[in-house]
Parts: sequence; structure tokens; C-alpha cells
Amino acid sequence: DSVTEARISMMGATIACRSPGARAGDEDRLTRPVSPPGLSLTWPVSHPACLSSDLSPAAVGQIGTRRDRYGLPVRVWIDLTNSPHVLVMRPVIDVLERDGHEVHVTARDFAQTLGLLDRFRIPHTAIGRHRGERLFAKAEGLALRSGALVRWALGEGRPAGGGRAGGLRRRGGFDIALGHGSNDVSVAAALLRIPSATMFDYEWATVQHQINCRLARAVVVPDAIPPERLHRYGARGKVRAYEGLKEEYYLADFQPDATILGELKLDRERPIVVVRTPPEVSLYHRFANDLFAQVLERLRLAARAEGLQSVVLPRTPAQRAELAAVEGFVVPERAIDAQSLIALADLVISAGGTMNREAVALGVPVYTTFEGRLGAVDERLIAEGRLRKLADPSQIQIQKRAPTTGAARIRRDPRVLVDLLLAPLAPA
Repeated sequence: DSVTEARISMMGATIACRSPGARAGDEDRLTRPVSPPGLSLTWPVSHPACLSSDLSPAAVGQIGTRRDRYGLPVRVWIDLTNSPHVLVMRPVIDVLERDGHEVHVTARDFAQTLGLLDRFRIPHTAIGRHRGERLFAKAEGLALRSGALVRWALGEGRPAGGGRAGGLRRRGGFDIALGHGSNDVSVAAALLRIPSATMFDYEWATVQHQINCRLARAVVVPDAIPPERLHRYGARGKVRAYEGLKEEYYLADFQPDATILGELKLDRERPIVVVRTPPEVSLYHRFANDLFAQVLERLRLAARAEGLQSVVLPRTPAQRAELAAVEGFVVPERAIDAQSLIALADLVISAGGTMNREAVALGVPVYTTFEGRLGAVDERLIAEGRLRKLADPSQIQIQKRAPTTGAARIRRDPRVLVDLLLAPLAPA
């Protein structure tokens, strides 16, 4: 059997995650040769909550989130490291707070993460920044930011009064830590012995999942992803699956706001295309997207010849500066109501994943230019004809979309996601 090993050094400690093949009954444990001051790092990943059977959507109803489930409200820590994570966690935060739980949010300064938190008026503490796209830079960023999160949780994260006797309260003052693919919070929570749950919908981000799947006690994913694809990451027995797309949950209460068109000075009578740039800083997208460059050129020429309005949404300041210099593109300078823009657009073209699936959820025609390995979610959407794979820019049809065009929207209850994320706290 192949052996997978990932090591992270931080705060004087080394975390090693090692799995000699994935076999039923294996117990993946953390080995920490040196402990940082003040922390005894002996907690095993083989907590009973980690080893329970993978849960299907049908089993969700057995897990409750309301206050009376635990006798007292729980204290929840949510960490956000990228723009889409804000969108996913917004309704999760709302449900938790309405149920009487206490929620604290930390966030990384990357892309539009902080801007979106401000737009949604979600109180948060900004900690750390993106360190670059190279593997060494990402490892350094993980170590530095995880350490900073530990210090925050031990200080600002500790509740007044020193916690509660006989309850769930862990070191750092939190009962559970949640993230959407955030390795930082998974590492920090493990160091603090706080149960954690992670969530994602793309299974081939290998480096990321080797860490968060092993450290988390629940791995929340769409039911399109076969659980066995995640066993190699140490997720055996931890998978909690939900039906459909995550976008169908966080867009459940969404209604488009047409004021975004005036904000961007767009003419509703002319075709509008929304374009999302490639995630060039992601490890699963290591190469330049030549197809996407051809798409931009096609749209630039169409703006001049056909009056096309192309709104290009960059991921980084460097992308924004480069694209803003191109005639024919509308490039917002700050975080905008992208969901309303998508809903009112005639076409979406994206090299990423979230915006593609938002378009699908909103019934808007969408092409993907993603050149990495397709995940199970996109494979299913393409097979169903809800997402189209763009092979050549000449395939792009520029025309106004009839208001009634598109499939009926599917709206799902965000409480399902909350129940799955809090699964580690459910009584045995």
C-alpha cells in the first residue's frame, strides 16, 4: 500500500499525518514529536466521532442543532480563507445565531473575503494573509496563520468567566471549529483539542485534503462525491453528505437586486457576460489557462464589434490591475453583489467552480474553462447538461437571454449544512 505523509512545523511543534493505505479499521493518528509551550499534544484523531460510519443525506435528521440538544448554547468558531467561504457560511452563521449559539468569525485577507464580510455585516477578526502560490509559501502561510489563530483563540477567543463546568467547552473557549477547506483552522483546532468540521466540494485538492480531512472529525461534501475518493485523505467514517449543490443552500433566500446594473453602468438592453478569472494561486491549477486568455480576446473583440458588456471579476489585485487596463472590460474595484449580477446576466464563463455552480443554481447559461481535473460535482452537472465545457472560444454565443429562460430554481434549507457541520457534537 502507498504511504501518504504530510508534515507541518509550527510554534516549535511538528505535526505529522501518516496513513499506510486506507483500510477498514485503520486509526489515523497525529504524531507530534515536540510540544509547544503550554500545550500537551497527545489528542488522537481516532476520537469516536471520527470513526463513525459515513452519513448519507437521509441520516441528517437524527442530528439536532438547537440549544436543548446540548442543554446550553455552544460556542462556534468559523474561519474563512477565501471569498466563496463567506457566501457559504453566511446562512450557517444566521441559523446558528437564531438557534441561540454564539459564533465568532476569523478571516484571512485574501481576494474579496474581508470585503464580502463587510458587505454582509458579519463581525469578524482579520488574521493573516495569503503568502503566495508556491508550495513552500503555502506551507509557511499555513504554519504562521495557524499559530496566529491559536494565539487568538487562547486570548480573544476565551469567554468571560473562564468557560463552563461540566459542559463541552474546550481549551481556547470554543466547542467546535468550522471551515470550508481551511487548513489553518483545522490545524489550530487540533492543537487546542477543539473538535472541527471541514467542508468542500472539489475532491482533487490533494495537498489541502491530506491535512483537513485527517484533522477534522466531520467532512461535509456534496453527495455527488463518492466517499471512497476521500478515504485516501483519512476521511473514512467522517463523510457527511448533503444533496445537490452548496449554492442551492446559501442562495435559498436570494432574490436578485437590479441596482447592481446601475452601479456598474451596464445597459440592460445589451448582452451581459460575467467572467471569473482562473484561480492561479491554487495548487490544483498550477498552469496558465491558455483557453481563458483566448476567451478574453474573443470577448474584447465582441465588445468593440457587437456592443457586448463583459464584467470580469478578478481574484487578486494583480489580476485586477492587468484586466482594468484592457479596453472593453468592466472590472469592479471592490466586492460587489456578484450573485445579482449573475442572475441578471445572459451568460457566465468561469475558470473556477463556485461561480459556475451559482449560475447553475440560478438557471443562467454557463461555460467552464477549468483545465484541471474535473471533480464529481462538475462531472454530474455536465452529464445533466446544466454546465457546458468550453473547448473553443468560437462556441460562445453572444445574445440576450429571454427572462423565462433557465430551469426552475432549487432552494434547499441551510439548516441541513448546520446539522452536518455540528455532527461531531452530537451525543453518541
